[in-house]
Amino acid sequence: MSGIWYAVLISEVYLFLAFAVVCLIVAGLALVKCLPKNAQRFDIAFKRTKGFWLGMTGGAALLCLFGVYSQLFGGPFGFLFPVIGATMAAVYLADVDPAVSE
Repeated sequence: MSGIWYAVLISEVYLFLAFAVVCLIVAGLALVKCLPKNAQRFDIAFKRTKGFWLGMTGGAALLCLFGVYSQLFGGPFGFLFPVIGATMAAVYLADVDPAVSE
């Protein structure tokens, strides 16, 4: 294999790893922002329960963690899991968190 293709493959690995780490940070942020919220605020804002959103953001963080692990040690879901986890966390951060923070 020529040197340029080796550099491309190495840069792709590091790019996917950086993407997975950023997704993990977003999911962790969503989980940390969900923890101190008052459970009654979720009912007042007509969102699902706090337990549901803690489960969703916790699951998102876990999926992103599996994605980082898969990127580091090889696995079939190194890109898919962080995308799913970041999407779950983004739904909380964009829709639910502003509604329950008022």
